[in-house]
Amino acid sequence: MSFQVFGIAVSQGGAIGRAVLVGAGRVEVAHYFVEPDRVAQEVARCEGACAQVAQELVARRDELPADAPPELAALLDVHLMMARDEACVGGAREWITERRYNAEWALSAQMEALGRQFDEMEDDYLRERKVDLEQMVERILAVLSRQSQGAGESLPTALPRDFAGDDPLLLVASDIAPADLIGFRQGVFRGCITDVGGRTSHTAIVARSMNIPAV
Repeated sequence: MSFQVFGIAVSQGGAIGRAVLVGAGRVEVAHYFVEPDRVAQEVARCEGACAQVAQELVARRDELPADAPPELAALLDVHLMMARDEACVGGAREWITERRYNAEWALSAQMEALGRQFDEMEDDYLRERKVDLEQMVERILAVLSRQSQGAGESLPTALPRDFAGDDPLLLVASDIAPADLIGFRQGVFRGCITDVGGRTSHTAIVARSMNIPAV
């Protein structure tokens, strides 16, 4: 993940600061077939990454302060439920065992299949839950990528506090997951601007609950 600091950005709610553009998009997914004798190992990779994401979400939920708005834990539970959901994990397992897709390809294929179901929903709120699915799968894919590349933590809130001196910073990104937004109060950012999401997105709900200016 790369960063650029440039200009001045204004985030709704009164935050003014230098814009930090997150230079990374979605995790690039390799597509390849695994040999029959590696299917079990690939299933284990997929399930292990899902379990790790679930552990990270539980840890993030347990770290919430006692005075945190109750909806924050509830929203983390939504992503936690998705990380453990058999419709997602079990579906990816089938792509691996039946078609011998690698773990990343299988997760992406299952995300697309479930995403089409969300697109067909008539209720706006339920349809926007597709974003939660995509954020959760992206987190799992990031775990697999870090495991294969030996990379470390890549959350944008992990920037050093002297990244841009004394200037207030606003994060500009395609999307930010609610679990990452919760870390803002301990991070260097005053607000955020994203391409994805609306007033009913869980990221927007978290931002409002924590009084984080967001567009």
